[in-house]
Amino acid sequence: MNRRTKSCYLGGNLLKSVLVFVFGILLAGCDQHDTLQEIKERGYLTVVTRTSPTTYYRDNSGQTGFEYQLAQRFADQLGVELRITTENTITGIFRNLREGTADLASAGLSLTELRAQEFPHTQTYFSVQPLVVYESGQFRPSSISELYDQTILVTASSSHLEMLQALHTEHPQLRWKVVASTDSADLLDQISASTPFAILDDYDFALQQPLFPRLKEAFPLGNTQQLVWFLTSDSPSDTLAKVANAFLSEVIADGILPGLVDEFFNNEPLVSRAGTFTFSQNMASTLPDYEHLIRQVAHEYNIDWNLLAAMAYQESHWDPKAKSFTGVRGMMMLTQRTARELNVKNRLDPLESLRGGARYLNKLKRRLDPNISEPDRTYMAMAAYNIGMGHLQDARKLTAQKGGNPMIWGDLMQHLPKLQKPAYYRTLRFGYARGAEAVTYVQNIRHYANILLWRDITQGQEVEPHNSRDFLPETLQDLRLLGL
Repeated sequence: MNRRTKSCYLGGNLLKSVLVFVFGILLAGCDQHDTLQEIKERGYLTVVTRTSPTTYYRDNSGQTGFEYQLAQRFADQLGVELRITTENTITGIFRNLREGTADLASAGLSLTELRAQEFPHTQTYFSVQPLVVYESGQFRPSSISELYDQTILVTASSSHLEMLQALHTEHPQLRWKVVASTDSADLLDQISASTPFAILDDYDFALQQPLFPRLKEAFPLGNTQQLVWFLTSDSPSDTLAKVANAFLSEVIADGILPGLVDEFFNNEPLVSRAGTFTFSQNMASTLPDYEHLIRQVAHEYNIDWNLLAAMAYQESHWDPKAKSFTGVRGMMMLTQRTARELNVKNRLDPLESLRGGARYLNKLKRRLDPNISEPDRTYMAMAAYNIGMGHLQDARKLTAQKGGNPMIWGDLMQHLPKLQKPAYYRTLRFGYARGAEAVTYVQNIRHYANILLWRDITQGQEVEPHNSRDFLPETLQDLRLLGL
């Protein structure tokens, strides 16, 4: 899906110039109430957001999400701590700004006329397209008039609700039902024969659709909308907005924001034929440079070498200098925190990274229930490598609650994607997680390990005694059967 970011491209020195100008005013003795001055004096920035796949959640590295990563970078620029508060409704988000309990809202909020009248805001940093969504096999509308006298689901206090209210003047036959939750999964869950349509943004639907495989796009509704940060209305000064605008211009110009868009919203699918072909090419061109190191580390930590090599490919495509916009680096894409725990001094050194990844995988395996046998134990440890042990244990608990066997990967993989649904994750200790992505992660590794094993066999190499065949996927249709 095409992603559009619209903004003027300003140089990296702009933020420094604005900061010098702003703080010069403050030091000159400006005595009007100023939010930026308060932030600097107290040492932290308070940001209100919402838990969703497009904004904020926790994974194996801790707090993350597209909006969180942006807000953390802004706090770092200001030289202050970031403090996050979450709300379950859009009304709650704006209440924080109205009452001054949050300095800004970084929550995937579109700029509307009504919001702009009450709250200061930044420039746009991302463009989204509202969509009408319907259930496949049912009537597919192609225009507003075909929605007449139907019930359209829409989020309370959202820009989509404002759009429907504006359209109602010209189209009085429009009908809708308001859903309070800020998580679009709650909206999509309610699509039924009596409420057959919903409105949500394109990038949000792209992330949610794997959980709702029968839901499809009907048609785009209205023009694209612009995401902005809204600022507290408690301060008459615009210095915070100026500095925030300079920051957003800088991260767009530097390529940081487009990189975050790609990292969070362009998910890697289950391996396709093209993906398999690319892997085979890399196996011939890149793997020979690192195969001896991978085999050495696999032997040191008693891990099947095919599996370790497949993990390294899934993480970085065997690139020892790989780095993401969220700070994970190296061939095994270790976070700074994990690297410290594993005593990895240089994440970009391939041997150190491989050893760190192998130690971490074995550490995760030891933390699992001792009654879980192989190969399920390894699959679960790999899933925890991707989303964190807390989320994995939540999924095991959910699997048991739903009558599945939490000791078996085949049962667990059916329930991991439910960590993305509010009806489930709100009942679990560690909350939202990109569970479908963790399933894809494990199944892709199994696929790559299978190719490597058969390469060894066809070349007449001795297969290492790690029960390698235990790690072969039953079929690459596993996820497709689940509608993922």
